Amino acid sequence: MDRQGHILNPHEDPQLPKELVLKLYKTMTLLNTMDRILYESQRQGRISFYMTNYGEEGTHVGSAAALDDTDLVFGQYREAGVLMYRGYPLDLFMAQCYGNTSDPGKGRQMPVHYGCRERHFVTISSPLATQIPQAVGAAYAIKRADANRAVICYFGEGAASEGDAHAGFNFAATLECPIVFFCRNNGYAISTPTSEQYRGDGIAARGPGYGLLSIRVDGNDVFAVYNATKEARRRAVAENQPFLIEAMTYRIGHHSTSDDSSAYRSVDEVNYWDKQDHPISRLRHHMLNRGWWDDEQEKAWRKSSRRKVMEAFEQAERKPKPSPQQHLFSDVYREMPPHLRKQRAALERHLQHYGEHYPLEHFEK
Repeated sequence: MDRQGHILNPHEDPQLPKELVLKLYKTMTLLNTMDRILYESQRQGRISFYMTNYGEEGTHVGSAAALDDTDLVFGQYREAGVLMYRGYPLDLFMAQCYGNTSDPGKGRQMPVHYGCRERHFVTISSPLATQIPQAVGAAYAIKRADANRAVICYFGEGAASEGDAHAGFNFAATLECPIVFFCRNNGYAISTPTSEQYRGDGIAARGPGYGLLSIRVDGNDVFAVYNATKEARRRAVAENQPFLIEAMTYRIGHHSTSDDSSAYRSVDEVNYWDKQDHPISRLRHHMLNRGWWDDEQEKAWRKSSRRKVMEAFEQAERKPKPSPQQHLFSDVYREMPPHLRKQRAALERHLQHYGEHYPLEHFEK
């Protein structure tokens, strides 16, 4: 699909039904709306941290649509669209970022570190690339169980420089694991451009050296991403053949709210990708061309999606934080050992004497 939404090769058109294409589009735009609201929330001091997905929505949604609902997902930290496509509610996205009493992680994780057992999405952890060998281990277990499932493991091109990537690629190939490695090559590893990360031909070119089937796709073309992931998943399950996808895209936003990307790239560069080659605008053009969408529907959807996000946002902000006396010490041991009971008692005594110095009114009683 080109930038005006026209199919370039009819033989490669996945022929997705209208309902599915609308779901792709609405998931991408809903994610974009949530990003904008939570980014501003962090800037206003309401949450501690956030990472946007601007410009990479097509890699999330195109790949998620090509998977089976039971396939296991290992994300890095910029794959919220995969979880959203699988129906994760806005309330829980917000609860996790606010760390309130509705947060399944009980407020113990940084914002954007989502996880959902029911939707087969393994909880995100911050250290870079640790999910890659973990995903291979899960894929090997699935192979041993003959479970007719696949694992997909997402990471950025920067994470591909970590030793864990080498270990994961090699184990996946030698153990013949049903896994899809999905690399989002968005141009930057925080502030380091790809021109300073490697001298070879990107990430896909590394695959053959490990014995991995590899393909490079236009990550801003949601249909190209869908086709590549669909075939990679088929080969992984049917043949126990690990597959490496490199999706070429662009990180329009800052790396995170701790980053100021204007220090290392120009406004013109960012504007080019935002205005000229955005995955959302490509798909919108395609839908307009086919008569599946119009300006009135766009306006109504933008209004209703923002209302949904704001309702979840306001609800999350009103809820208290989890009790530190309880959740600082639980969920590690089946029975709390003596040293933790002693520490919890010490915390309770401390709060009884000095509680007025802490914002305890914001925490669950």
